[in-house]
Amino acid sequence: MQFHMTCKKNKSFHMKKTTLISAILLISATVFIISCGKDKPVTSESNEVLTTTNGQVYVVDTLNSKTEWKGFKVIKSDNTSHIGALKFESGEVTVKDNKLESGQFVLDMNSLTNEDLKDSESNTKLLGHLKSADFFDTAKFPTASYEITKVTENVAGSDYNTILDGNLTIKGITKPASFNANVKVKDGELSIATEPKDINRDEFGIKFQMPAAEGLIKNEINVQMKVKAIEKK
Repeated sequence: MQFHMTCKKNKSFHMKKTTLISAILLISATVFIISCGKDKPVTSESNEVLTTTNGQVYVVDTLNSKTEWKGFKVIKSDNTSHIGALKFESGEVTVKDNKLESGQFVLDMNSLTNEDLKDSESNTKLLGHLKSADFFDTAKFPTASYEITKVTENVAGSDYNTILDGNLTIKGITKPASFNANVKVKDGELSIATEPKDINRDEFGIKFQMPAAEGLIKNEINVQMKVKAIEKK
C-alpha cells in the first residue's frame, strides 16, 4: 500500500512539474512575440547597381562641392525653416563617351552648417542638436553616402537633362533615391546639380519630434546636391 501511494505521489509531482514547465515556455513565447512586435527596426533597401566603372575617372572637388539642406516645421515658410549645407568628404564619377556613367559620393556629416541663424549661440545650439543622437548621431555615423545605380537621359524639353537612380545611406540605413539633375561634361570638368528633393527622415530612423506647442517638425528634409569633379590625370 505504501509503495502504491509513493508511486501516485511521484506521478502527481511529475505531472505538476511538466505543467509548470509548459506554462513557463508558453509565457516566454508570448513575451517574445509581444517584444518582437514592438519597435521594429528600420530595414535597408537598395536599387540594383546597373552602372559600370568603364570610362574616365573624375574626382570630386570637395572644396567646390556641397549638399544644401532645408528643414521645416509643419507650417512651411521662411520663418519656420532652417537652411544649411554639408561638405563632401570624397567622391568619384566615371564618364564614358562624354556622358556620366556612374558615381559614388561620401558626405562629411560633421561638416553640417546652418546659414539662417546669425546669433552664434543659437547657431551652435541648433548644430549640436542636429549632430546628436536625436537626429544624425554624427559621433556614431560620421558619414552619409549616395551611390548612382542608373543614369537615364531625361525627356527632351525637361528642366533637367538626366535622371539619377541610386542608393542613399544615412545613419547606416540605405534607401533608394532618385534625383532629376543637370549634368554637364566639358574640358575635363563635370558638374551635377540636382533638383531640390524632399527626403523622409523617418525612413532613416530620425524620429525626434518637438512638443506641439513649440511647432512640430516636418518629416521631410529638402536636399540639393551641387557637385564639381575634375578629370583624374
